[in-house]
Amino acid sequence: MTRFQRIAVFTTLAALAAGAGAWFAQTHHAPRAPEARALAGLWQIAYPDPQDQSQPLAQWHGRPLVLNFWASWCAPCREEMPDFDAVRAQYRTDGVEIVGIAIDTPVNVRAFLQNQPVAYPILIGEGAAHNLARQLGNAQGALPYTVVLDRNGRIVLRHLGRLPRATLEAVLRKISP
Repeated sequence: MTRFQRIAVFTTLAALAAGAGAWFAQTHHAPRAPEARALAGLWQIAYPDPQDQSQPLAQWHGRPLVLNFWASWCAPCREEMPDFDAVRAQYRTDGVEIVGIAIDTPVNVRAFLQNQPVAYPILIGEGAAHNLARQLGNAQGALPYTVVLDRNGRIVLRHLGRLPRATLEAVLRKISP
């Protein structure tokens, strides 16, 4: 066997071993996707409300849940808030809850809500909420970002940008009684 043939055999065996190792690691020891980890830990998260009272997301576990990530400086976020208020009033008797999670400071959120109050719960997540939004599929990190979960905690809608009311209502009709 020539030196070139030995190198070729060695290279082929090394590539096969590396591929087998990667396959084994990925199928047997791979970490769960960030979204799966985020969903698994979602119900352990708590953020303060504007009155600085800790509000655990677990209080809405088992219900259809709309999580809307927003900020006071975001124009499309502000535009969709009246629609969220109206949809919440319409679907609340079906157990649906809408929760606004601000990626903003407490001072900005309180000032904003004084001028534009909403009936649905608002939580102040600051940077931690930005990380959660990314883990739930918002790779761009842009706002607004909305995630709709069914009663079993499965994501049924992810929407980046202003969410049309008709789209939200169509999803909620499918997942609420």
